[in-house]
This record gives sequence, structure tokens and C-alpha cells, in this order.
Amino acid sequence: MTALAWLIPAALLLGALGLLAFLWALRSGQFEDLEGAAYRALEDEPPGDPTPRPDATRARSDGA
Repeated sequence: MTALAWLIPAALLLGALGLLAFLWALRSGQFEDLEGAAYRALEDEPPGDPTPRPDATRARSDGA
């Protein structure tokens, strides 16, 4: 029974900390550009940049 006296307040405290961290992230703009983050995760170049990098078009000379 004494374990519940420790676990319930600890769970409430961790929940409150998680909520505060989420609200801080929301206010600091972490969720503003979700589509841009998806493009950055999948593409090497930004969505609006049509020019390739010079090292991406160069043929590899090591045979790979």
C-alpha cells in the first residue's frame, strides 16, 4: 500500500512535466512547418531548389 503512496504522485508529476514540455514546444513554434519537415526527411534538396549540388552530379571514379 505504501508503494501507491509513491507511485501515484510520481505519475502525476511526470504527467504534468510532459504536459508542460508539450505546451513549451507548442509555444516555441516546433509544430509550425510540418510539411517542410516531411520534405527535409525524404529529399536531399529543399523543395524549391531546382539546382543540383555539384558533388551529386559528378560521376564516381572509385568504381562504385
